[in-house]
Amino acid sequence: MLHDLAQEVEQNMNDFAVLNTGRKMPLLGLGTWKSETGKVKQAVIWALQAGYRHIDCAVIYGNEVEIGEALQETLGSGKALRREDVFVTSKLWNTRHHPEDVEPSLLKTLKDLKLEYLDLYLIHWPYGFQRGDAPFPRSEDGTLLYDNIDYKLTWAAMEKLVEKGLVRAIGLSNFNSRQIDDVLSIANIKPTVLQVESHPYLNQVELLAHCRERGLVLTAYSPLGSPDRAWKHPDEPVLLEEPVIAALAQKYSKSHAQIILRWQTQRGVVTIPKSVTESRIKENIEIFDFSLEVEEIKSITDLHRDWRYIVPTITVDGKSVPRDAKHPHYPFNDPY
Repeated sequence: MLHDLAQEVEQNMNDFAVLNTGRKMPLLGLGTWKSETGKVKQAVIWALQAGYRHIDCAVIYGNEVEIGEALQETLGSGKALRREDVFVTSKLWNTRHHPEDVEPSLLKTLKDLKLEYLDLYLIHWPYGFQRGDAPFPRSEDGTLLYDNIDYKLTWAAMEKLVEKGLVRAIGLSNFNSRQIDDVLSIANIKPTVLQVESHPYLNQVELLAHCRERGLVLTAYSPLGSPDRAWKHPDEPVLLEEPVIAALAQKYSKSHAQIILRWQTQRGVVTIPKSVTESRIKENIEIFDFSLEVEEIKSITDLHRDWRYIVPTITVDGKSVPRDAKHPHYPFNDPY
């Protein structure tokens, strides 16, 4: 197992995972969650100039129009890059799980991103919200309005997007191991990717093994512990201050973030750190000129404390509780 997790990837800028379709997906991409409009266009341009060939988007991030402007300026005939050089992912939102809503939602994303196809389209969460134009539909007392539609019906509609050539591959986000198997049990087109929160405090070793056995590539979001979250708690552990990571950063003359990103890529995990800062964007991709040793990878993996930073919460009777935990398709009630 340790040898599998520590398998080294080729050391070059073309480091990639191979999807079960045979297509290559760059191991490092630019995440765009929480990248505010007015800054995200420039961030995407900087990333592409720095050598990124993978941009991760979602309609709920509210910035696809601006990302589309960046892609329009940089991709296509007479531009710096060809469309096929860049891997673009987006995600179907929770209010669009009904089969008849899936293609219109994708077409809106394609229009906003100014693309003719996506390389990857994910179901963002396994549970649905009530249909309609409000991204977070609520009743008068402020509680979220859910929909119990089966994600397997949504998946069948996702498959049609591949058949029409609108997307090259489809996958899942925030699904647990049981839900992955549930989709696989009915899939005509298998999911290629599972995107979940993963970092040394949430190493996802079991889920990674589960995906590997079934031919899915794992993508890690919030790979640095999402230090800029609005709901950060003063008592929570700070991943970037871990002594193990600090010692390795000193040994390799790399930043703490670079050590963590290299740990993921050497495990074969695709990683999508978010930044709108030019120096940080450049730094995050400069991780393919060194390799961690097997024992060093293990020492980072051993920092695991089952710590999930990204859980939508609400306050009930003065306590913070998971917002969606009572939905039958809520994924985080299972061990992995």
